[in-house]
Amino acid sequence: MGKKLISFLISTRFTAILFILFPLSMGIGTFVESYYNTTTAKILIYNAWWFELMMVFFIISFTLNIKRYNLFSLKKWPVLLLHISWILIILGAGITRYIGFEGVMPIRENTSSNTFLSEKTYLTVYVDGEIDGQPLRKSLEDDLLISEKTKNYFNWNYDFNDQDFSIEYIDFLESAKEDLVHDLNGEDYLKIVEASNGSRHDHYLKSGQVTVIHNILFALNNNTKGAININYIDGELFINSPFEGNYMRMADQMQGDLIINSNQPLILRSLYNAAGLQFVFPENIINGKFEIVKSNNEVTQQDGLFVKISTNGESRVVGLLGGKGIVNQPKKVKVGNLDFSLKYGSLEKSLPFEIKLNDFIAEKYPGTEKSYSSFKSKVTVIDDPTFDFDIYMNNILNHKGYRFFQASFDPDEKGTVLSVNHDYFGTLITYIGYFLLYIGLLGIMFFGRTRFKDLTIKLERVKIKKDALIILMILFSSAFYAQNDHQHTQTLLNQTDSLIINKPVSLEHAADFGSLVIQDAGGRMKPLNTFASELLRKVSKSDTYKELSADQVLISITKNPILWYNVPLIYLNRGNDSIRNVIGIDKNQKYASFIDFFDDEGNYKISEFLEKAYKSSLPNKFESDFIETDRKVNLLFSAFEGKVLRIFPIPNNSTNKWVSFSDIEPNDFSGVDSLYVKNVLPLYFGALENDIETGNYNNSTKLLESIKGFQTKYGSNILPSEDKIKAEIMYNKYDVFKKLFSWYMYVGTLMFALIIFQIFNENKYIKFLIKVSKYTIVGLFILHTLGLLARAYISGHAPWSDAYESMIYVAWATVAMGIAFSRKSNLTIAATSFGASMILMIAHWNWMDPEIANLVPVLDSYWLMIHVSVIVGSYGPFTLGMILGIVSLILMLITNEKNKKKIKLNLEELTIINELSLTVGLIMLTIGNFLGGQWANESWGRYWGWDPKETWALISIMIYAFILHMRIIPGLKGKWMFNLMSIIAFASIMMTYFGVNFYLSGLHSYASGDKVITPDFVYYSAVFVFLLGFFSYFKYNKYFK
Repeated sequence: MGKKLISFLISTRFTAILFILFPLSMGIGTFVESYYNTTTAKILIYNAWWFELMMVFFIISFTLNIKRYNLFSLKKWPVLLLHISWILIILGAGITRYIGFEGVMPIRENTSSNTFLSEKTYLTVYVDGEIDGQPLRKSLEDDLLISEKTKNYFNWNYDFNDQDFSIEYIDFLESAKEDLVHDLNGEDYLKIVEASNGSRHDHYLKSGQVTVIHNILFALNNNTKGAININYIDGELFINSPFEGNYMRMADQMQGDLIINSNQPLILRSLYNAAGLQFVFPENIINGKFEIVKSNNEVTQQDGLFVKISTNGESRVVGLLGGKGIVNQPKKVKVGNLDFSLKYGSLEKSLPFEIKLNDFIAEKYPGTEKSYSSFKSKVTVIDDPTFDFDIYMNNILNHKGYRFFQASFDPDEKGTVLSVNHDYFGTLITYIGYFLLYIGLLGIMFFGRTRFKDLTIKLERVKIKKDALIILMILFSSAFYAQNDHQHTQTLLNQTDSLIINKPVSLEHAADFGSLVIQDAGGRMKPLNTFASELLRKVSKSDTYKELSADQVLISITKNPILWYNVPLIYLNRGNDSIRNVIGIDKNQKYASFIDFFDDEGNYKISEFLEKAYKSSLPNKFESDFIETDRKVNLLFSAFEGKVLRIFPIPNNSTNKWVSFSDIEPNDFSGVDSLYVKNVLPLYFGALENDIETGNYNNSTKLLESIKGFQTKYGSNILPSEDKIKAEIMYNKYDVFKKLFSWYMYVGTLMFALIIFQIFNENKYIKFLIKVSKYTIVGLFILHTLGLLARAYISGHAPWSDAYESMIYVAWATVAMGIAFSRKSNLTIAATSFGASMILMIAHWNWMDPEIANLVPVLDSYWLMIHVSVIVGSYGPFTLGMILGIVSLILMLITNEKNKKKIKLNLEELTIINELSLTVGLIMLTIGNFLGGQWANESWGRYWGWDPKETWALISIMIYAFILHMRIIPGLKGKWMFNLMSIIAFASIMMTYFGVNFYLSGLHSYASGDKVITPDFVYYSAVFVFLLGFFSYFKYNKYFK
């Protein structure tokens, strides 16, 4: 029996089952977390006993397979390290969960603390009574992981002085509060609502008592000197105030005075104003009692736990408010002659030292109020010895086994919230596992006797005859670009065009204007040319208007915005005639003018449709077009307003704020500076009108230079260098990534066509053209690389910090993999060129914004360079594997008796390259994912938190590991299965990248809150893969099995 069990545990079939069930469970968990919450996902999956049992089975399987495959052999040391590393990583995770602990530590400035609040929530019960006349207390405590969405249960059974009692779970409410509930047997209360600090607060005046609200006394049926007295007399409410005031009845706006020390009828649902406080009595006195209820209108920080206490034949249900990060006073009840004190929430735990917050510093991006660039806590650790330390993002305090991280801060920026972690052994063992994993993965590629080395040798031995290369090109169609058939009716525009087109500002002076630096809404400093380029590309989907450059268009709009009201500049999506009908233009017209969207009375014509579109949780194509059009109209309007021209730095401003001409406040500038900023732009545009006529721009150029001098004088500390400004203008001009999309596709498609033609008619000219295509792709790759370097230089950070940047980086990595294997196969580089073009095409769809933006504080780290570059770079090899899998299945489809020998050689070559590519991708993804764990540990104090991004990356790791091990699993061997799975597995990469970023909630969600419609090509792709796999299977069985 024991031998059979061990045999089963180390069998490839059992391991294969684990590799399927484990990632499947994690995938379900991410959706449970998104639809409900993290706690629900932990209860149902991540912390479930069966899920942890699978991890135990993994340890057993890894351990026994070390002996089975004789991994202690010197030549197999990389594989041995991999198995040991996974064992240590799982063990470390277990220690972290069951021994380590974490919490949060709020501290106000100039105060010290030696306590923190636990991350786990606990039910604490104290039972008080007497034994032999002596008062005694019994303490009970246990952590609870409960959710409103799951079936929860616990039942504590204990005794006190031989008296049995039980505490049983009854119910749980998330986002709960204590509120008044109607009860005829309850007491009298009068509700009062006030909003002194801008937010609504409900209070209840209890009959016979006095209540203090913002230092103002209120009394109900209890005349109190100095209080606002409310009395219920003969069925009516009266108010007597010691303060003068007034009121306004909201129903009809009737107003009246609140006479001091005078009994007046209290008017319900009226806004009273007295003693600097505004308040409303919304309803009459009600009978009720306070109970814990669910808060439907707002999310609260507390939950409600209901338990039943039973003892000595008596039972009572008790409701407790509490939650993570909250410590409430115990609720006291008496049941069966025993006194119970209960509380639910975090525990207050003690540190062996104190931490004092000397100062909290929140730095903001220039000119912004809430756009934070970094935050720092300057603390003193009071211990032996005492020392000072600065805690900020990615810079942690490590003292006596406790690690402190910058987590959050108080809204007034006078207090900090530190994350506290104590997990020395769990982190140590996990990090050792990570280190061995990195060494083992690198060893697989370069050392020892491994599958990767065997494949490399095998590929070298494969001799491929050029006339036997049969590549199907039907999959890849030629690029299609709709030519911009721009024909406009000239009736209304002739006069406008004559003013705009015939007398434009010179290109040279417009470029000089475009080099002026502005401060955008997010605090980024950039040349005006960047806004001008974004304006035209987003509004009109063009780089120019007729023969005018972006700079010429912007300077013309700024100089005379009214001229542009009638210019058809706003691009309307094809197929949506409803927008054209609503604004009243011809259904064939591609562009609309700004004025087309407003009627004679200035009403916005599409507002009715926008209201419905913005309220829709999942906008359809019709609604999405209206939303997109509205954004174009508003962007154009921002240019008309001139508020984007934030070119004037406010002298000695603490936030380095810059303002536009229309935003200047009286106190922003003084003296000569005030006169300058109010007059320089009118003077400039006046001089410009004259210079356009004369063709001599000396006067207007001097005024531009004076503006640049003003910027240097008061804003030099945040002003970009001249080189960086020129680089950004050049980057905008060439828009290299958008052009690379078509260039990659043209060359890649041409190379496919040449390879196909070579099969039937090989000659030296075809060889030469293939070589030219190959080196052209290499040239485009170099251009791609230069574009990434330029974007990094301009932004000041690694060019993979948002969705758009990561996409262009994935395209780069895909081509890089093709070039790496190009010596073995021309097909590979052609395939990756086409694949990169598709990726770049997706990157330039409407829902990805190519605008360069500032980094959020957590991304401002060297970890961005390391972690993201590796993990996103791994998508390139996986993309190559997917493309080669498709081509391989197509080769199987076109196999017949005449060509099967030639195709077999090609199929073998492509499958080997595919496996090598997937191996490289898996190594990069694994290293990148666990580097991300280290980054998370340095930033938030935990290396794993079941965030959907890291979870789906782990799912992808396990899926591709399973695919690479299918060759040792009976029934799953063979080139057809391997290539098909390399295509299907790519869906996990798509989910890791797109799905998490746009569908799930978490730290990596770029579009949290936005509903994203799944593109139709996803469904078409699924059908295509199914049909391709289905029909190629029969050909494979016929000719290759």
